[in-house]
Amino acid sequence: MTQDPVVPSTARMIDYWLGGRHHFPVDVTAAQAFEGAYGPCAAIFRSLRDFSGRAVAHLVDHGIDNFLVFGAGVPSQGNVHEVASGSHVLYTDIDPVTIALGQEILADHQRAGYAFGDATDLSSIEPEALTRFLPGWGREPIGVVFLGLAAFLDDPTLARTLARLHRAVPPGSMLAFDFDGEELADHPVALAMMGDGFHMRAPAGFPDLLGDWRLTPDGIVPVARWRAEDPPADVPDAFHGGVALH
Repeated sequence: MTQDPVVPSTARMIDYWLGGRHHFPVDVTAAQAFEGAYGPCAAIFRSLRDFSGRAVAHLVDHGIDNFLVFGAGVPSQGNVHEVASGSHVLYTDIDPVTIALGQEILADHQRAGYAFGDATDLSSIEPEALTRFLPGWGREPIGVVFLGLAAFLDDPTLARTLARLHRAVPPGSMLAFDFDGEELADHPVALAMMGDGFHMRAPAGFPDLLGDWRLTPDGIVPVARWRAEDPPADVPDAFHGGVALH
């Protein structure tokens, strides 16, 4: 396994909360400190991962079989290539430790790979990775998975990023997204842990940031309620999300 890092990663903290094994002591310490200020997180992130699974399955049902995943984190515990098992998937992230973990996990996988990729700069993705793992890139509709990123981009950057993604993918492509609602404002100590670059958003204002992406009739709802089985998971409305069409 990759050498233990000294800085925690949100992606690996989520792996810890999901019951995975691809995290380090520094991530566990940070996750437990956050829970001390907020409360238990495992059920919330299981709900978020379940939303991801339902959204990806929805894209597959609409004929999508090439997925570009930004801010991918650790590609395990029900991630995109496990839900869309017959599809081509390219995971991207900017954290070198998480990328190395992802490449270890996917080393023997023929249809899924992991590479550096900054969602705000599509040119940062290696062309070889796009060609190898997304054979339909530039020709076929792409499923863009944009989960866990919006909170770390301010409004102008997020709107510009989503607009560039819309221009980069063919008609018929689809976008699965989420964002942090304002629930964390009730937990000021936990909110302070997220730092100055953390952005909460009211659901009513998020459609304006989508630009030319068109929301499905499901709209934007707490992730636990998006196309959920009845009853939905009983968790705080920490995250909202939806699916949008090119």
